[in-house]
Amino acid sequence: MAMKRNGKSPVSSDPDEQVMFFKDVSLGPHETQLRFRLIHFWEARNPVKKTLIGLEMLLIDEQGTVIQGFIPPGRIKKYLPDMKRGSVYKLINFYGSKNKPVYRVADHVATVSFAWNSEMSVLREIPISFDEDRFRFHSYEDFEANCDLKGDLYDVVGHMKLVDGQTLIERPSLDHAKIATSRHIMVHVQSHKGPVMKLYLWDQAATDFCEKFNSCENTPTVLLVTTVNTKRLGAGTLALTSMSSTRVFMDYDVQPTRDYFTWLGSNPEIANQVSADVITKRETLSIAEIFSYMTQESAKAAFFECTATIDDVVHGYPWYYIGCSGCHSKATNGPSSLICTNPKCEKVNTYGVAQYRAKISVYDNSEQAFFVLLGDAGRELTGRHASELVSSYFEANKSEGADHEVPVPEALISTIGQTHKFCVKVTDHNFSGNTRAITVTKILSLDPTPPTEASVRNDIAAMSEEAAQTGNDVCGPLKGRGVSGDEESKRMCSSADPETAKRPRCEN
Repeated sequence: MAMKRNGKSPVSSDPDEQVMFFKDVSLGPHETQLRFRLIHFWEARNPVKKTLIGLEMLLIDEQGTVIQGFIPPGRIKKYLPDMKRGSVYKLINFYGSKNKPVYRVADHVATVSFAWNSEMSVLREIPISFDEDRFRFHSYEDFEANCDLKGDLYDVVGHMKLVDGQTLIERPSLDHAKIATSRHIMVHVQSHKGPVMKLYLWDQAATDFCEKFNSCENTPTVLLVTTVNTKRLGAGTLALTSMSSTRVFMDYDVQPTRDYFTWLGSNPEIANQVSADVITKRETLSIAEIFSYMTQESAKAAFFECTATIDDVVHGYPWYYIGCSGCHSKATNGPSSLICTNPKCEKVNTYGVAQYRAKISVYDNSEQAFFVLLGDAGRELTGRHASELVSSYFEANKSEGADHEVPVPEALISTIGQTHKFCVKVTDHNFSGNTRAITVTKILSLDPTPPTEASVRNDIAAMSEEAAQTGNDVCGPLKGRGVSGDEESKRMCSSADPETAKRPRCEN
């Protein structure tokens, strides 16, 4: 048998053709033949400039060895028309390049790179059998050890606890159009008896998940997601995020999901557990720690809990805005009625309802900050709806016109000196320098009682709303930083700025 230039001896599994197995692929040029099943392929793009780097592939040979493949951008058009996931091919002439150090999807040290003289063709008659797939499962401890290292992308299989904030007790309703617009969906998943983890699916992975979930006759419970990246969110919460190479499987799609489904059926008490502490717990930080987090280069939009005392209610600043009666988005004056600014809202002509947007000064033992109370958070603090307070003022001051600005009510002023546990969210606006004011989404009791079934449902609903509000901010691209640690907020998040507070116009 002839020796090749790299010193490797090709293996012959066919009397007429010399075939090299993946385990023998080394660095450098090869003139021999490979035979493999194409498991998956995807575009690799520069994360900043979004330019095409090439086409990456996951390949498996007849011995069950998995290796990564790569086609440079200038050669993609030559091979892409004949590429089909699951088909078997032979490749003559290739280059063994070093496997990339970041976001690896295979253990092999080499990558099969298509060279100028590579020739790939479909094997119509397959003389031997090829495995359909191969997965790389690791434990929760492995995910923790590899968190934020941008190294290996592992696969995860488990049972779903929440889908888009909804339990599986009643089949969740997934809006395909909404998910396609937001480009993400969050799933809480637990692997065997390990901790519940937050799994963020993005772009194509989110779309694939939605299509599979909605197409299942019965509510799916088992989920397998390939090549997930592990990240730390907030003050250290472990989260899994999908990549462009990610694939999604459920219940009976592949053997590992079938095996897990069988195991889950033998342990129904595990499938029925819903832990409010695990699923809805937010990281608890001081104000100083939140500000420190906002300065980190790796910071993403996140939710926290913070115990603070109200020092003042900011005057000379609109404490409410006029929102759409349907979706509560800002409403603007139209020719004859109010118009909702939310393009997804079905109400073309709406009537205005006053919603909280009060700015308060708070402090704890570490720092002072400005918090902004939105919607229900203001009601939870004062015990009264903003619309009720506005109506009461105009009833007591009938001579005031519709354009009169309502002063800060006593219901807000009386909260000065109170200490509360605030659920807050940090967004891209806090990173970009637009504002250091932090949005409050919910106010919790300082002495929580043991969770009841109803409180679990309420907390889950709140987390679902928070996830929907955050959207791409959870793991999206970073913005620039531009605000010093001691600079006071001078302007608020532009997406929440209402018009000057006025008497609501009640029009249909």
